[in-house]
Amino acid sequence: MTADLLEGVRVLDLTNVLAGPFAGYQLALMGADVIKVETPGTGDLARQLGADPQLSEEHLGVSFLAQNSQKRSVTVNLKTPGGKEVFDKLVAAADVLVENFRPGVLERLGFGWERLRQINPRLVYCAVSGFGATGPMRGRPAYDQVVQGLSGIMSVTGTPETAPLRVGYPVCDSFGGLAAAFAIASALLRQRRTGEGAFLDTSMLDAALTSMGWVVSDHLIAGREPLPMANENITSAPSGTFDTGAGALNIAANKQEQYEELCTVLDRAELIEDPRFRTREDRKRNRDVLRGELEASLKAKTATEWDEILLHTGVPAAPVVSVPDALRSEQVAHRELVTSIDSPASAGGSVRVLGLPTHVDGRRVAPSSPPPTLGQHTDEILTELGYDRADIARLRGETAI
Repeated sequence: MTADLLEGVRVLDLTNVLAGPFAGYQLALMGADVIKVETPGTGDLARQLGADPQLSEEHLGVSFLAQNSQKRSVTVNLKTPGGKEVFDKLVAAADVLVENFRPGVLERLGFGWERLRQINPRLVYCAVSGFGATGPMRGRPAYDQVVQGLSGIMSVTGTPETAPLRVGYPVCDSFGGLAAAFAIASALLRQRRTGEGAFLDTSMLDAALTSMGWVVSDHLIAGREPLPMANENITSAPSGTFDTGAGALNIAANKQEQYEELCTVLDRAELIEDPRFRTREDRKRNRDVLRGELEASLKAKTATEWDEILLHTGVPAAPVVSVPDALRSEQVAHRELVTSIDSPASAGGSVRVLGLPTHVDGRRVAPSSPPPTLGQHTDEILTELGYDRADIARLRGETAI
């Protein structure tokens, strides 16, 4: 069920928690052979994170299961001579190395960019960090919420009374992971064309700021101070979340004809020529008054009923739903975004994970193998590198693997 767009590409994934593993997961779904290089005994911190304590105890935390299907796990102790020897061979056989240590950590272990280039001149090396490998903040620890705060995302989230407010999921980790995966895929194209490797320095802070689009551009170009606007769209009105007789309804009547159609459907044609609402700019200046007028009519039906009515009018609208409801929707089911795979946990059974948001050649893309247990493929991968049973036993005795 995986795609074959990156078939033949080998990726060393030295990442932890979310941003890096998310990048590696996208590459694995696209067909790359992603080898998760983990510390013996502990592995990725995400193995201990998530909503199921039993899975966390088995080093198969929900947070780990979500981003690591379709990968193989090898344990390597980079602080031992034997571990360094194994890692040398892994790098020599790889196309990509992605890590999200603090800048300088891999170099202190003896594997900075110059050393990696000596081992494998074709290597694409992607370092994902909170703030990038350069600059005065390069060495600061960073988790998603820290970056949300420093990027300004929290300052524009919520209402004037509730901001600053954290976005309800690790949005900066996700942006950072997507940025890294895109850069890696781009560098692989050059690698295949010229044989040249690349050093990719991905900053979660930079990725967060670039993801903010018009909020940043309004400030950079128009000099507007970004402000929290709750569920309102600063560029248009009526465009936001509206109360109905039951449930919340998102309406984005951004075009004049959409606004007029909305007024017609609500049997409020008088609002079309009302001087307070006649143009986009009029409506933006009087958005609170307009909201009151529209909600007075929207109270007559539920959000679901209005959704059915507006569906064929050309007015973009839909109810606000919960995450479980979103996952149960007919559209998500049709796209087969959620897939069941065998659980690697001792209790067996299956787990449900998300696949790729892009269909390839008309097919959905989902993992076909479960997330690995810690070190599950160590012997297999070392055998591929040329080690025999005696070598592997020696390395294990030296705590190198």
